[in-house]
Amino acid sequence: MNVAFIAHDAKKKLMQNLCIAYRSILLRHNLYATGTTGRLIEEATGLNVHKLLAGHIGGEEQIGSLIEQNQIDLMIFFRDPQERRMNQPDINKAIRLCDIHNVPIATNIASAEMLLKSLERGDLEWREMYR
Repeated sequence: MNVAFIAHDAKKKLMQNLCIAYRSILLRHNLYATGTTGRLIEEATGLNVHKLLAGHIGGEEQIGSLIEQNQIDLMIFFRDPQERRMNQPDINKAIRLCDIHNVPIATNIASAEMLLKSLERGDLEWREMYR
């Protein structure tokens, strides 16, 4: 499965901790992330991550494009609801694309843990047929 990660600055440490905790599951999958988030995940876990551009300079759009091409099976997007992002791309576009293309998405630690445990159990194998 192809798993995508996006984390706003205030949530990057949380993303690292999630990936450390679920490293054994993530190790068996293809990981994609916006630039800085991907680098931080790699540094914390030793996992191989396909790093795209930094989110604010096009990485979120690159992940959105992968979703549109049906190349992402699961997304974890830790966004900071307290931060106002002026003059930046629509941060909700990736979430809308997940809804349109039936890609499971987690936007907080509780739903991320549930999706990763589902991934481990094989509950998301339907994505293979969907492709």
